Amino acid sequence: MLELNGINRSFGDRRVLRDVSFTVAPGRMTGFVGGNGAGKTTTMRIVLGVLGADAGTVTWNGSPLTANARTRFGYMPEERGLYAKMKVAEQIIYLGRLHGMSTDAAKRSTAHLLDQLGLAERADSTIESLSLGNQQRAQIAAALVHDPEVLILDEPFSGLDPIAVEVVQGVLTGFAAKGAPVLFSSHQLDIVERLCDDLVVIADGEIRASGSREGLRAAHSRDQFELHLDGDAGWLRQEAGVTVLDFDGGYALFEVDHHDTAQRVLQRAVATAPVRQFAPQHPSLAQIFKEVIK
Repeated sequence: MLELNGINRSFGDRRVLRDVSFTVAPGRMTGFVGGNGAGKTTTMRIVLGVLGADAGTVTWNGSPLTANARTRFGYMPEERGLYAKMKVAEQIIYLGRLHGMSTDAAKRSTAHLLDQLGLAERADSTIESLSLGNQQRAQIAAALVHDPEVLILDEPFSGLDPIAVEVVQGVLTGFAAKGAPVLFSSHQLDIVERLCDDLVVIADGEIRASGSREGLRAAHSRDQFELHLDGDAGWLRQEAGVTVLDFDGGYALFEVDHHDTAQRVLQRAVATAPVRQFAPQHPSLAQIFKEVIK
């Protein structure tokens, strides 16, 4: 378990983190979201020891996070940091060796990762000759080569096309399934929503929401329902306790004042026309994000 407790950080007179606290649980993908300048990268750099905190603690499995423990972390920065002139496999093997791997182990791990990430055919290409998307895949391989105990990724899906996103998602999900905590930031909320188990929202250096994806959806959901009828649903406007939010003939999105009201609506709908769909509507991550950063 990676835990941050009461992290504060200022640059001069500007306070960029205010009592930041959250956990990254083993075997779970934690999405870390916020606008530009919200404090995501600063938080990650403090976890990795690149920056110091003015106050607060970072612990790993209940103990203070030391420089030695951090060598077992994998990190992918937002800025690409690989050597442009080096060949892809050569670069990844070199980084594995820096983490204490034997040459043979680093080679095996590199070959496996490049195959998983669809880069096996570019193993002998230089980094600078790769497309930006393939450079991003190589950067992810560099973060994973030493089989880290914790993985921290800053904008891992930046510059990836939809097919590459699916490939990277599969690799990261498989890594988390082995029991490692994974913390990743992204501006692409649709990807975060698909991938994350837990979510942390930061704005102006403060944590505005954190918890499981489904828990946050439940906490921020309103009693909204979607109805599709093979007929006209205009009668909904006259139903007591119902507020129609969107309407188009046989389709309606509406809010109710009580769950009993929803059941009454369903009963009338069934009596009125064939019901194609009747389902509660949960807020998307984008909707939750907009709500909590106000």
